[in-house]
Amino acid sequence: MEEIIPEERRVLDILESLGIRWVRFSHPPVFTMEESSRFWQEHGGAHCKNLFIRNYRGNRHYLVIVRGEKKVNLKWLTRKLDEDRLSFASPERLSRYLGLTPGAVSLFGLINDGQKEVRVVVDRDLLKETELNFHPNVNTSTIRISREDFLKFLEWSGHQVIFLEMKTEI
Repeated sequence: MEEIIPEERRVLDILESLGIRWVRFSHPPVFTMEESSRFWQEHGGAHCKNLFIRNYRGNRHYLVIVRGEKKVNLKWLTRKLDEDRLSFASPERLSRYLGLTPGAVSLFGLINDGQKEVRVVVDRDLLKETELNFHPNVNTSTIRISREDFLKFLEWSGHQVIFLEMKTEI
Protein backbone atom coordinates (compact mmCIF):
# COMPACT_ATOMS: atom_id res chain seq x y z
CA MET A 1 0.00 0.00 0.00
CA GLU A 2 1.31 3.44 -0.87
CA GLU A 3 2.22 5.95 1.77
CA ILE A 4 -0.34 8.66 2.55
CA ILE A 5 1.33 11.98 3.28
CA PRO A 6 0.34 14.01 6.38
CA GLU A 7 -1.78 16.62 4.53
CA GLU A 8 -3.91 13.88 3.04
CA ARG A 9 -4.03 11.85 6.28
CA ARG A 10 -5.43 14.91 8.07
CA VAL A 11 -8.27 15.16 5.53
CA LEU A 12 -9.06 11.44 5.79
CA ASP A 13 -9.03 11.56 9.59
CA ILE A 14 -11.47 14.50 9.63
CA LEU A 15 -13.78 12.77 7.15
CA GLU A 16 -13.76 9.63 9.29
CA SER A 17 -14.43 11.64 12.47
CA LEU A 18 -17.48 13.15 10.73
CA GLY A 19 -18.76 9.75 9.61
CA ILE A 20 -18.18 10.70 5.98
CA ARG A 21 -17.63 7.73 3.72
CA TRP A 22 -15.05 8.19 1.00
CA VAL A 23 -13.36 6.33 -1.80
CA ARG A 24 -9.77 7.22 -2.62
CA PHE A 25 -7.80 6.63 -5.78
CA SER A 26 -4.22 7.54 -6.61
CA HIS A 27 -2.85 9.03 -9.80
CA PRO A 28 0.24 10.88 -11.01
CA PRO A 29 0.50 14.56 -9.99
CA VAL A 30 -1.97 16.72 -11.94
CA PHE A 31 -2.12 20.50 -12.20
CA THR A 32 -5.02 21.15 -14.59
CA MET A 33 -8.51 19.81 -15.16
CA GLU A 34 -7.39 18.48 -18.53
CA GLU A 35 -4.58 16.47 -16.93
CA SER A 36 -6.81 15.12 -14.17
CA SER A 37 -9.60 14.10 -16.55
CA ARG A 38 -7.40 11.26 -17.81
CA PHE A 39 -7.42 9.63 -14.38
CA TRP A 40 -10.78 10.17 -12.72
CA GLN A 41 -13.38 9.42 -15.43
CA GLU A 42 -13.42 5.67 -14.86
CA HIS A 43 -14.11 6.18 -11.14
CA GLY A 44 -17.48 7.91 -11.44
CA GLY A 45 -18.87 11.01 -9.79
CA ALA A 46 -18.58 14.63 -10.87
CA HIS A 47 -15.09 16.01 -10.90
CA CYS A 48 -15.03 19.42 -9.26
CA LYS A 49 -13.01 22.46 -10.24
CA ASN A 50 -11.92 24.55 -7.27
CA LEU A 51 -10.78 28.11 -7.88
CA PHE A 52 -9.23 30.34 -5.24
CA ILE A 53 -9.96 33.98 -6.03
CA ARG A 54 -9.72 37.34 -4.32
CA ASN A 55 -11.27 40.77 -4.68
CA TYR A 56 -9.26 43.72 -5.98
CA ARG A 57 -8.32 45.05 -2.55
CA GLY A 58 -7.31 41.58 -1.41
CA ASN A 59 -9.42 41.75 1.73
CA ARG A 60 -11.90 39.02 0.69
CA HIS A 61 -11.14 35.55 -0.65
CA TYR A 62 -13.41 32.95 -2.21
CA LEU A 63 -13.20 29.26 -2.94
CA VAL A 64 -15.37 28.72 -6.01
CA ILE A 65 -16.51 25.14 -6.64
CA VAL A 66 -18.02 24.12 -10.00
CA ARG A 67 -18.18 21.07 -12.26
CA GLY A 68 -14.82 20.43 -13.87
CA GLU A 69 -15.85 21.26 -17.42
CA LYS A 70 -17.24 24.70 -16.58
CA LYS A 71 -15.36 27.93 -17.16
CA VAL A 72 -16.26 30.50 -14.54
CA ASN A 73 -17.19 33.96 -15.80
CA LEU A 74 -15.38 36.18 -13.29
CA LYS A 75 -17.05 39.39 -14.50
CA TRP A 76 -20.49 37.89 -13.89
CA LEU A 77 -19.37 36.51 -10.51
CA THR A 78 -17.96 39.90 -9.53
CA ARG A 79 -21.38 41.49 -10.08
CA LYS A 80 -23.26 38.63 -8.40
CA LEU A 81 -21.11 38.88 -5.26
CA ASP A 82 -21.28 42.69 -5.31
CA GLU A 83 -17.49 42.87 -5.36
CA ASP A 84 -14.90 45.01 -6.96
CA ARG A 85 -12.90 43.12 -9.58
CA LEU A 86 -12.22 39.43 -8.85
CA SER A 87 -9.03 37.69 -9.94
CA PHE A 88 -7.11 34.55 -9.16
CA ALA A 89 -5.22 34.71 -5.89
CA SER A 90 -1.46 34.20 -5.80
CA PRO A 91 0.17 30.96 -4.67
CA GLU A 92 1.29 32.84 -1.55
CA ARG A 93 -2.31 33.74 -0.66
CA LEU A 94 -3.41 30.19 -1.41
CA SER A 95 -0.82 28.92 1.03
CA ARG A 96 -1.63 31.56 3.67
CA TYR A 97 -5.42 31.11 3.67
CA LEU A 98 -5.94 27.45 2.71
CA GLY A 99 -2.53 25.91 3.35
CA LEU A 100 -2.44 24.59 -0.21
CA THR A 101 -0.23 24.70 -3.29
CA PRO A 102 -1.34 25.24 -6.91
CA GLY A 103 -2.77 22.03 -8.33
CA ALA A 104 -4.10 20.90 -4.96
CA VAL A 105 -6.86 23.50 -4.49
CA SER A 106 -9.78 21.72 -2.87
CA LEU A 107 -12.84 21.94 -0.70
CA PHE A 108 -10.77 20.23 1.97
CA GLY A 109 -8.39 23.19 2.19
CA LEU A 110 -11.07 24.78 4.38
CA ILE A 111 -9.73 22.70 7.28
CA ASN A 112 -6.66 24.97 7.23
CA ASP A 113 -8.68 28.19 7.47
CA GLY A 114 -9.28 28.32 11.20
CA GLN A 115 -10.22 32.02 11.07
CA LYS A 116 -13.00 31.29 8.50
CA GLU A 117 -11.71 34.07 6.23
CA VAL A 118 -12.51 32.30 2.97
CA ARG A 119 -16.06 32.40 1.63
CA VAL A 120 -17.25 29.41 -0.36
CA VAL A 121 -19.22 29.77 -3.61
CA VAL A 122 -20.88 26.58 -4.82
CA ASP A 123 -22.50 26.13 -8.21
CA ARG A 124 -26.01 24.78 -7.64
CA ASP A 125 -25.48 22.32 -10.51
CA LEU A 126 -23.30 20.30 -8.14
CA LEU A 127 -26.34 19.61 -5.98
CA LYS A 128 -27.75 17.53 -8.85
CA GLU A 129 -24.84 15.09 -8.57
CA THR A 130 -24.91 12.04 -6.33
CA GLU A 131 -21.13 11.86 -5.90
CA LEU A 132 -18.38 14.49 -6.10
CA ASN A 133 -14.60 14.21 -6.47
CA PHE A 134 -11.99 16.42 -4.80
CA HIS A 135 -8.26 16.31 -4.18
CA PRO A 136 -7.51 15.64 -0.50
CA ASN A 137 -5.19 18.68 -0.33
CA VAL A 138 -2.63 16.92 -2.55
CA ASN A 139 -2.70 16.52 -6.32
CA THR A 140 -1.66 12.86 -6.37
CA SER A 141 -4.98 11.38 -5.31
CA THR A 142 -8.69 12.06 -5.46
CA ILE A 143 -11.45 11.44 -2.92
CA ARG A 144 -15.06 10.71 -3.91
CA ILE A 145 -17.81 11.58 -1.44
CA SER A 146 -21.59 11.75 -1.66
CA ARG A 147 -23.48 15.00 -2.23
CA GLU A 148 -24.92 14.68 1.28
CA ASP A 149 -21.45 14.32 2.77
CA PHE A 150 -20.22 17.28 0.70
CA LEU A 151 -22.95 19.40 2.33
CA LYS A 152 -22.17 17.89 5.73
CA PHE A 153 -18.50 18.85 5.36
CA LEU A 154 -19.40 22.40 4.32
CA GLU A 155 -21.64 22.78 7.36
CA TRP A 156 -18.97 21.35 9.65
CA SER A 157 -16.35 23.76 8.27
CA GLY A 158 -18.31 26.76 9.58
CA HIS A 159 -17.49 28.85 6.50
CA GLN A 160 -19.93 31.19 4.82
CA VAL A 161 -21.36 29.30 1.83
CA ILE A 162 -23.08 30.98 -1.11
CA PHE A 163 -25.02 28.80 -3.56
CA LEU A 164 -25.38 30.31 -7.04
CA GLU A 165 -26.74 29.29 -10.41
CA MET A 166 -23.30 29.81 -11.87
CA LYS A 167 -23.10 31.58 -15.21
CA THR A 168 -20.17 30.24 -17.14
CA GLU A 169 -18.27 31.36 -20.19
CA ILE A 170 -19.13 29.81 -23.53
